[in-house]
Amino acid sequence: MPRIYCPLPLIEHAAFELPERAVKHVQVLRCQPGDPLIVFNGLGGEYTATIVEMGRQKVSIQTLVHSPIERENAQQVHLIVGMPANERMDWLIEKATELGVKRITPLMTQRSVLKLQGERAIKKTLHWQLIAIGACEQSGRNSIPTIDEPLTLNHLLDEPSRDAYQMVLSTQPKPFKGPTKIPNDRMVQVLSGPEGGLDPKEENALIEKGFVPWSLGPRILRAETAALMGLMSLTQSE
Repeated sequence: MPRIYCPLPLIEHAAFELPERAVKHVQVLRCQPGDPLIVFNGLGGEYTATIVEMGRQKVSIQTLVHSPIERENAQQVHLIVGMPANERMDWLIEKATELGVKRITPLMTQRSVLKLQGERAIKKTLHWQLIAIGACEQSGRNSIPTIDEPLTLNHLLDEPSRDAYQMVLSTQPKPFKGPTKIPNDRMVQVLSGPEGGLDPKEENALIEKGFVPWSLGPRILRAETAALMGLMSLTQSE
């Protein structure tokens, strides 16, 4: 059954017109009046619904029953990632969302290939948010992860420390191999460097900030692979 993100104040047994993005989605799926679907607004749970009317620019639905089901990880994870170039960041946003990440902060470091500022950064962030929404529709998530605007490592270091368990993926000879258990009520921040890795001075600054160096093994992984492997290691330990 198709799943559609509908950012409206949904209630049971009510008629709604879908917003523009959702209209295009059901049109691409070639839905017809009478077809069932699931809609969610990111505020909790999901609704069964039926398409009432299909038009070129308008689609009306009738919501039925609300289900409070959530498919979130017990461990909340905030991924801070040095942005890989080209379509790799899009792919990373999609897969990280499927793996249940709660928040993603794109990071610019000394070795980052992709540099974003101003209007370009805003447009890219909106683009990534749409990718995350699509991944939630596909994967069954009813909670949309937060996608922050890109920030520099210096800005990150200047932020006050949060009550989170902070780790930085590291290629140091003998770094810490990660915690065996983190309380589920504590957010985990995982920082993964860009293509080419973090500069040693940057990594040391993060460690001084409170980030614990974390090794994923003896091999050097691509930036996007390392980030996802770190996420998988955390979610599989639940």
